[in-house]
Amino acid sequence: MQPLQIDLNTDLKRLRDEGYEIEVMGGHIRVHHIPYVNNARKIAYGALVSELNQSNGRTLPPPTHVIFFIGDHPCNQDGSIMTGIQHGSATQTIAEGITVNHSFSNRPPNGYKDYFEKISRYADMISAPAVSLDVTVTAKTFRPVPENNIESVFHYLDTNASRANIQAISSKFKGQKIAIIGMGGTGAYILDQVAKTPVAAIHIYDGDRFLQHNAFRAPGAAAIEQLDGTLTKVAYYHQIYSRMHRNIIAHDCYVDESNFMELQDYDYVFVCIDKNRIRLSVIAFLVKNNVSCIDVGLGVIVAENNLVGTVRVTLGTFQKNDHIKLRISGSDEEVENEYNTNIQIAELNGLNAMLAVIKWKKLTGFYQDVKEEHHTTYSINVSQLLNEDTAA
Repeated sequence: MQPLQIDLNTDLKRLRDEGYEIEVMGGHIRVHHIPYVNNARKIAYGALVSELNQSNGRTLPPPTHVIFFIGDHPCNQDGSIMTGIQHGSATQTIAEGITVNHSFSNRPPNGYKDYFEKISRYADMISAPAVSLDVTVTAKTFRPVPENNIESVFHYLDTNASRANIQAISSKFKGQKIAIIGMGGTGAYILDQVAKTPVAAIHIYDGDRFLQHNAFRAPGAAAIEQLDGTLTKVAYYHQIYSRMHRNIIAHDCYVDESNFMELQDYDYVFVCIDKNRIRLSVIAFLVKNNVSCIDVGLGVIVAENNLVGTVRVTLGTFQKNDHIKLRISGSDEEVENEYNTNIQIAELNGLNAMLAVIKWKKLTGFYQDVKEEHHTTYSINVSQLLNEDTAA
């Protein structure tokens, strides 16, 4: 990932050129050595932190007038709290390496046009009581701050996470190795979501080619030139999602007993295949080797000139897997397997994938998981969502 270059952004360059100790950290900007008065009427130094709104390496106007602060709450010259900028006080980690203590609010009539205006305005307000006690104190030290070159799995910054202040929660995905077995409709939508998280690597498996019918249940829109049958599914999706995530590894093969051993190296595996016998063999191998797996299923049939059916997500872990054979048929015969139909619709593939991804994110601790269900079904015609096989 190319770091945002201060010299190419006039507002950041101006902050640095005027002497502020400016540091760009992923999706945030931190400015060190901001003098302030504490409640003991002593001069102390803190740091301002703001989300960094940017596109293609260029800063955009700040989306909010609120700013974070590291340090005690700034006070007036007499030691009383500066109430005019009070917003919130809570120690929280908003990104890797950034823990803040307070947030302040000062909103100009038209907002802040750039980061120079925002940072310098807050620095002046917070520093004013300190300067009144000692005219030599200043935030403009001209001291250089070493560049923070945190290697990222993304080709560009995740400013969505920084704007929402959920970078610290998103960091729970770091280091994970994910596998997606089967890149049909549902598997492709799972990749679409997982590729937007900072997991260490995403391995995708499928031996099929990407054909015209696949395009109508896949994320995005394939160009007609890509439908000549020369591209495999994994190659097609690798081309697209490698534009965002650096570590997508394509395996142009099916998963069977010959390569099961590869699967034990993953942290989580999404099973998106339509052959139940191999599906159950894969799941059995994974749970035996303490690899959590999330299996998906989609069954749609024609009934009275309408489509009806069910979307299914089943979780298997080393700790709980006794429900799997009750929820997934071991037969590949269509009459015995309600999920073994050829009807796939993009929105149902997408829903199937979203439910599976949400379950994975619950397991990771991104979302709270109170019920800890291991089996979820959504019935289309009655719009019913059922959660069963809880951990208890």
